[in-house]
Amino acid sequence: MHTSRPVFLNLWHIKLPLPGLVSILHRISGVLMVLSIPVAAILFHQALSGPEGFAATAAFLDSWLIQLPLLLLTWSLLHHLLAGIRHLGLDIGVGLDRPVARKTAWVVLIGAPVLLVVVLALGG
Repeated sequence: MHTSRPVFLNLWHIKLPLPGLVSILHRISGVLMVLSIPVAAILFHQALSGPEGFAATAAFLDSWLIQLPLLLLTWSLLHHLLAGIRHLGLDIGVGLDRPVARKTAWVVLIGAPVLLVVVLALGG
């Protein structure tokens, strides 16, 4: 007698297709941005509290330990934007074929860091 038992899938050993990776990174970038909202609101409130608060906020944001999360957050925003545009295309039926889906996934994965460099170059 052959029973069909559930198969154990080790998620760490499953190779995700490129469009799936972009989709998961889209979700992660969205979560990062949502989690940053309270911190941004607190910093905004402190900066608007007066000249001392503004100076303290500016000094806080100038720290390299804070610049790294800000860099990650900027990448998150750019990746989320590009992946969102890609998903809108998928919603209207553009890019559903496997080769096109892979190409648009590469555009998102390469485009976000390229745009990050552009933003850093323009913003100083």
